[in-house]
Amino acid sequence: MVRKRRLMKSTGMVVLTGTLLAGCGGGGGAVRDESVLENLNPSGMPIVKEKITMKGFAGKFFASADWSNLMLWQEYEKMTNIHMEWETVQVDTLAEKRNLLLAGGDYPEILYATAVGKADLIRYGGEGVFIPLNDLIEKYAPNFKKLMDDYPVVKKGITMPDGNIYSFPTIRDPEFMSVRTRTPWMKKEWLDKLGLQEPTTPDEFYHVLKQIKEGDPNGNGQADEIPYGAVGITQLLDFLKGSYGLNTHGTANGHVDEDPETKKLRFIPAHPRYKEILEFANKLYGEGLIDKEIFSIKTAEFTARASEGVYGFVSNVNPESIFNQKGYIGMPVLKGPHGDQKNTAIGSPLGNLGQFIITDKNQNPEAAVRWLDFFYSDEGAKMFFMGFKDITYKEMPNGEVEYTDEIINNPKGLNLDQAVSQYLIWPGGYYPGIIKQKFFKGAEGRPSSIENTQKAMPYTLKDEEIWPAFNFTSEEQDELTTIQSDLHVFIDEMRDKFISGAAPFSQWDDYVKNMEKMGLDRYMAIYEAAYKRYQEQ
Repeated sequence: MVRKRRLMKSTGMVVLTGTLLAGCGGGGGAVRDESVLENLNPSGMPIVKEKITMKGFAGKFFASADWSNLMLWQEYEKMTNIHMEWETVQVDTLAEKRNLLLAGGDYPEILYATAVGKADLIRYGGEGVFIPLNDLIEKYAPNFKKLMDDYPVVKKGITMPDGNIYSFPTIRDPEFMSVRTRTPWMKKEWLDKLGLQEPTTPDEFYHVLKQIKEGDPNGNGQADEIPYGAVGITQLLDFLKGSYGLNTHGTANGHVDEDPETKKLRFIPAHPRYKEILEFANKLYGEGLIDKEIFSIKTAEFTARASEGVYGFVSNVNPESIFNQKGYIGMPVLKGPHGDQKNTAIGSPLGNLGQFIITDKNQNPEAAVRWLDFFYSDEGAKMFFMGFKDITYKEMPNGEVEYTDEIINNPKGLNLDQAVSQYLIWPGGYYPGIIKQKFFKGAEGRPSSIENTQKAMPYTLKDEEIWPAFNFTSEEQDELTTIQSDLHVFIDEMRDKFISGAAPFSQWDDYVKNMEKMGLDRYMAIYEAAYKRYQEQ
């Protein structure tokens, strides 16, 4: 049954007066009237005069403590007068549990850190299960509204084709570049020992990798060095695309970018330049310059191997933070065979959209919006990522904040993510809010990560060149999902086969024809329609 929420708008405020929040489980037939708003403080803390309770469903990562005992939520309850009754699930079962709740109508007032996809935002927003937030943001979310005004890409990215906003997203501060882009890391001491300069072209990159394989840079007399390693080949290909004139507007739209000459959208996996990248990667793999297990290795196994210092180059977050390996520096942006030298492996400032959703069961949507908006402020971002003075962080003489020894040298032997998660929830990456460099001390905030990013900045796409992920109508999304369920699997399979040598490049034309048979033309037509709407916003 389609669920509807009946809204009355008065002076820009969303008001429900004697209205049933009805439908299949929607609101449970509860009545809400204007007296609810009498309990709301329009600004400042606490958010409400008399304590209220909201029920929320959230995804959490393995290290997170019981949220009912978590200092973040306990202290925030004291500030706001809002008690959150959390039901949390581990992220590996999040999608299944979330979908069951929504399909069965047994969903709570708030969905938090649940990474709801666009298809569901459009579907459940259209049905009235997820309430429109436009007017609520205008009146009750000054911090988030300012970010939308300052960075139009945010508003464009979260506005669905029907004109409504149904969720709050993760925002990466556009000035915090090391959290939005990353280039591979290389082991400087090995290059120095072998008398090698930093590579500046793909051919030089090949030469350096070959010298690492053959030159015994660790000096143990064994050929145990692995020139390049990662979990999967995607990060290397994304890095190389900018050297071959691809991903001209960043990575947010996956396989689609714009031809700089024709100004028309193009499908990267069918482009001749993409074939050249695969041929180059095939050469590296065929000569043993890429970890032979790159297509199958799991994160835990890769982390263990990288922690032994066997890789010359790695594509991952800061090796010092993740692998406890010092001496790695950022790899230069390579100048490709056609003269392209761009760092296009960069995401939009807009992260996952569906990280905070208010459902039609919520009796206090205004208070819920105020509750979240705090975390888009500097004060809220500091509390969310750094925690509490003299407990999880300390103030330095220069005014900066750093984690306490309890976090960075945990007496129980916990790593940083695990120690932080005894108090806070950000490790793992699922949350609504804004990630700012001065308050984020994870791997991307390390000085070496920032230095790595600065090294690539002269060649990095400008903010005005970077697109957010496009939004689609419900009908477009349904059709696109059907097409790409087969198309994307085929692309990934053939990518790995071409690189590993399991499929010869003489099959390239057949590969392209198969994609066309899978509905590539219609796929691109849907993207064209979405792109046109994006331009008109």
